[in-house]
Amino acid sequence: MKRTSFALPIVVVLLVCGIVRAEVTVERSEHGAVIKVDGKLFTEYLTKAGQDPALWPVNGPTGKPVTRGFPFLPPAKNGTNDHPHHQSLWMNHGDVNGLDFWGSNRNDRKEGTVPGIKHREFAKLESHGSTAELVTRNDWMNGDKRVCEDERAMTFGSSPDGSRWIDFEITIKASDGDVVFGDTKEGAFGMRVADSMRVEAKQGGKIVNSDGLTNENAWGLPARWVDYTGPVDGETVGITLMSHPKSFKPTPRWHVRTYGLFAANPFGQKDFPKPEAAQQGPVTVKKGDSLTLKYRVYFHRGGTDKEKLESVFQDFAKSK
Repeated sequence: MKRTSFALPIVVVLLVCGIVRAEVTVERSEHGAVIKVDGKLFTEYLTKAGQDPALWPVNGPTGKPVTRGFPFLPPAKNGTNDHPHHQSLWMNHGDVNGLDFWGSNRNDRKEGTVPGIKHREFAKLESHGSTAELVTRNDWMNGDKRVCEDERAMTFGSSPDGSRWIDFEITIKASDGDVVFGDTKEGAFGMRVADSMRVEAKQGGKIVNSDGLTNENAWGLPARWVDYTGPVDGETVGITLMSHPKSFKPTPRWHVRTYGLFAANPFGQKDFPKPEAAQQGPVTVKKGDSLTLKYRVYFHRGGTDKEKLESVFQDFAKSK
């Protein structure tokens, strides 16, 4: 009996096996750079969001925004309008040589009268199939005087299970003199989660850190990672911030609040509980020297799966 051979096209086989990775791209846009996953918006890097660069919107694994729209948009129905300086996904600090970069986007602060981080240039925009790279250079300014500079290397990716991630390597150089990062809770690598995800929204939002502490009990304490989960348009999603073992202060204190703020803070100490838990405080970067922060932002479906998150963290930890 003659056998008829049948070979599935390789793309179909890969799809069935669930190992096809989405295409991730980056390209210049009117306001900065747009990152897409299979042609659909993942996020946009805005060179000017108030006084600083920021990423907004940020669409999670369901394609829906997982960071708050305000202050870029009017508050949603039953949404919040507090802390207008919480600009979706950003990096700055509340005490740099005594200057408040963290609060410079408040409603009562006018451009030119407050410090801000000014985008200088794009150093790289490259798409590599399953990942995309974006590198920017920025100047931390107080009026017309530069305080320091940074380079932000960002890698964007999407996993076969639909989860997404952004790796950040932020190198801050004391280019114009010594720079002191002061001891304050207001810092440094931050997000503001979607209003529906907030614990205080009482819709199922939850905070869990790598030590198993939850909600208010996780605030201000050191951890390798923190996961913030909650509903977005009826589906539970999560955002995990992870600190790389080679980052400055690899287990930073976490300024993570039940009202939706979510930030890794490697400098703050006095405002946080349990002083014995981690020793942080003011850091002086001498002129010509630098420090580097390395974080992963991981976007996933469902609630906190500690085993899965530990696996993702270990994968991140192995990266350079």
